[in-house]
This record gives sequence, C-alpha cells and structure tokens, in this order.
Amino acid sequence: MPPKAKAPGKARGPAKRKLAEEFPPGEVLTDTAKKSWKLGSPIGQGGFGLIYLANENSANVVDAEARYVIKVEPSDNGPLFSELKFYMRAAKPDLIQSWMKSRKMKYLGVPKYWGSGLHERGGKKYRFMVMDRFGTDLQKKFEECGKRFPRKVVLQLGLRLLDILEYIHEHEYVHADIKASNLLLSHEDPHQVYLVDYGLAYRYCPEGVLKEYKEDPKRCHDGTIEFTSIDAHKGVAPCRRSDLEILAYCMVQWLCGRLPWEDKLQDPVYVRDAKLRSQADIPGFMSECFPSQDKPGEMEKFLEKIKLLGYTDNPEYDALRSILQAGLKSAGAKDDGKLVFAAPANGANGDGKLRAAKRKKPLEKEERSEEVEGSPVKKRRVPKKKAPKATKVVTVSVDMSTQTSPDVAQVKKPRTRIKKTTG
Repeated sequence: MPPKAKAPGKARGPAKRKLAEEFPPGEVLTDTAKKSWKLGSPIGQGGFGLIYLANENSANVVDAEARYVIKVEPSDNGPLFSELKFYMRAAKPDLIQSWMKSRKMKYLGVPKYWGSGLHERGGKKYRFMVMDRFGTDLQKKFEECGKRFPRKVVLQLGLRLLDILEYIHEHEYVHADIKASNLLLSHEDPHQVYLVDYGLAYRYCPEGVLKEYKEDPKRCHDGTIEFTSIDAHKGVAPCRRSDLEILAYCMVQWLCGRLPWEDKLQDPVYVRDAKLRSQADIPGFMSECFPSQDKPGEMEKFLEKIKLLGYTDNPEYDALRSILQAGLKSAGAKDDGKLVFAAPANGANGDGKLRAAKRKKPLEKEERSEEVEGSPVKKRRVPKKKAPKATKVVTVSVDMSTQTSPDVAQVKKPRTRIKKTTG
C-alpha cells in the first residue's frame, strides 16, 4: 500500500514542473541576503524550470552581455534544492578565492554561488539560484570536432578537472556525473572550463566522517551509463575514486571517439561487466580503444593508478597530474592554458598539432592527393608506384586514365606482368 500511495506523487512531479511560467524581463528577485537581482530573457530550460540572464538590480536593462544567470523552479520541485546544498556549502566566492590563492591558481573551474531565495508570483512560490554565466558545453565542441579532441586538449582538460575534483573532494563532496555536456566554457574566456550540474553531487564525508562501502541494489547504475563508475553500477554511493574513474572514461572517449561498451548502453549489466573486464585488463582495454593508432601511455598509467585506490582512500592528485603532464611532454606539447578544439585533419598528427604546408605554387590534382601531413611531394609518382603492384589489366588501365593522352594508356598495357602472375 505505501508504494501505491507514493506513485501518484511521483506521477505529478513532471506536471508540476510544467507549471513553471516564464517571467517577463525586468522581474526583480530578492535573495536571502536581501540583495536584488533583475531578470533578462530566458536562455535555457531544464527539468527544474528556466534559466534567465540576470544582473544586479539597477535601472539598466539586462542585455545580452549579462554577467550572471538565475535558475528558477517551482518550490515544490527537488533538483535545484539538491544542487543548492552543494553550492551553499562549497561554492561561495570567498571559499573558492581562498583556495586559488593558497595554491597560486589563475582560476578554478567551479561555478560561484552568488545567492538564492524564494520568489512569489501569482500566488505561486519559486526557488531560484544566482550563478556565473557560461558559454557552450564541451559535448557540442566534441561533436563539431568529429567526436575527437586533440591529445593536448584532452590532457589539459584532465589537469583542469583534477584541480576541480580535488577542491570539491576537499569540501566533502563528489560530483558523480562528469561528462562533456556538464563541462562549460567560460563566457568571458573560452580557454577556461567549468564543471556544472551538481544535481547528483554526494556528500561522501559529512563533518569529516567517511561513508562506508555498502552495495544497494535499488541504486544500481546511477549516473550517465557510459561513464558512471563501477561503484555506481553496484549500487554503492559515489566516492573520490568514482569521480576519477568517470574522468578517465571521459578522457579515453575524447581521445578515441567511442568507448567499447557504447553499442549496448540499454543493457546496464553488460556495461558494468565490460567495465569490470577493462579494469582487470587495462592494456587490453587500451588496445581495444586504440586499435589502429598509438596508445596514449599516460592514460594506461592513469587508469592503473586509479585501480589501486580503495573506496575511502584519498587520491594522490599530484601524482595523477604528473602522469598527465608527462603525457604532454611526450606529445611535444605543454600546458599553455590554451584550449584549441580543432578536429584532427590532413596535416594533423596524433597530438592535434598541425604541420604547416609551405606551398610556393598551386598543386596539380594528383599532387594534392599525395600530400602527407600537409607537405606536398616533389614529383608525381602515383602511376609508377602502383603499377608494379598491379596484377590485373583493369587496375593499370584505371591508373593510366589519369594521363592526358589515351594512346599512352594503350602502349603501356602490362602484358609482360600478366605472364609473371600466371607463371
């Protein structure tokens, strides 16, 4: 009977979220600190409600250059309330600033919490939260780049995320849902990336007391299925090693384009078992992900390091950074703070670095087809190279058809080669 009593409530949840009305530009909200904020136009929508451009309240109109956004949802909904717990405990500007100063960091990719409160309109109550404004997400970038990021960018993203995870772990939380769509570029600086959406954030160490390992079948497979940790697949509450494991899966996907279990995401048990196999044989997993290209050795070491972590262990963040920094060095790159998401193309090596082609004059069609890493060959050798390998007349005739004179093709029919292949 109790489950039946709860079912109608769950069914009404989505309906309540649909009741979130759109506020007109200029609506003023007052947070719990009595600070007023003015809304601009809505720029997004989620399960919780709407996201608006916003600024501190003034006589000015909130335009497209607004510095902040405000998330608004009906007060009866839950997602924003859960996220607020993290922001109020761990994302206050002074906390973030103090952390950055103590570690001499230029920036930390954790969104700042600027305020929150309740707002009433038309007899209905709404919950809101004020945050920094951001730009595009990395999932869009990933798709624009043909679902591959250059190795340098992936390693830089890994370093930035280690900074973020160390910070939130230090403040008693784990994120539990790291993925490209939850990574947003700064609105002001496209070379800065921020980890957002703390709806699944879990307080793994409340008041300094670590949660114990406990499997719960009701919680199996929480998170985003292709990236979530083995702990989550077993129904165990997320921990610090869970975040690092998720990060590793993301980095491997960004490098190779696709994880081995992505063809059966509708079967969470299959995905779980595939991840267990990958952990048992990390070199084999890397070979499966990178069958036709050089395997990034740093990722294998990164995965091996995470594999050694216990459920309550405090990760060695500096050691993990060193692994990724060594990867940058082996790729002939350095962490210069610049995120260049250009997709690998002709002229790009495995690390995403382009070799400029020095062309003094336009190339003929055949010469263009022979370019290797952006550098043109000196002579046209396609017909001469391919002719010795040809074993059929039809192959040679196709090659010869590129010549300007049809008579040449007839004269050079390799009848002597046919004798060799039959002898």
